Amino acid sequence: MKVKSFYDEISSTFSYVLIDDDTSKCAIIDPVLEYNQYTGNYSTINADKIITYINNNNLKCEWVLETHIHADHFTAAGYLKSKLDIKVGIGEGVKSIVSYWANIFNINNDIQKAEKIFDKLFCEEEVIKIGNLNIKVINTPGHTLSCISYYVEGIIFVGDTLFMPNAGTARADFPGGNATTLFKSIKKILSFPSKTKIYICHDYPKILGKHKCVSTVGMQ
Repeated sequence: MKVKSFYDEISSTFSYVLIDDDTSKCAIIDPVLEYNQYTGNYSTINADKIITYINNNNLKCEWVLETHIHADHFTAAGYLKSKLDIKVGIGEGVKSIVSYWANIFNINNDIQKAEKIFDKLFCEEEVIKIGNLNIKVINTPGHTLSCISYYVEGIIFVGDTLFMPNAGTARADFPGGNATTLFKSIKKILSFPSKTKIYICHDYPKILGKHKCVSTVGMQ
């Protein structure tokens, strides 16, 4: 198994390619579109880097796996799906997010359409196969209603639930966020063995020095 990280400077976001060495199959986790909030323009620079990496290493990508609906960047899942012919999955809590905003934005008629954007809504302890890898879904809400983490062979991709140890945790003041729920989710992650690696979604090097993406349960 191999993990390749990609860092977006604009949103301070890490995306990952998780690879099964035995079969050369892979999954992309939390891909990013570069977005300028002042002009509304976006680009596919980082997504194209991921595509180039996959092609240059003769990998077969099967999934884009989202840890949650992100408030600070746009996902590149749709773009990658159009280029690589893959499936997109997210936690089933996304249904609650759509329902939460439906009345506010008058999109009740679009609820079912929004859910169909994803090929699969994952539930707790569901297993996703990538080649010979078995990726287990862990519900970790609190930052948002849709947050999940992905566990595979001694590593966990936690999305925004945790940052590096010197930066703390996700915020819980978004609509549907809850600090008590987030605390319980963090306890669930920290119940894994101390050597379990934790791959985060965000790091902020301008504040904390050189950006890093990996810690452990013991460090946390």
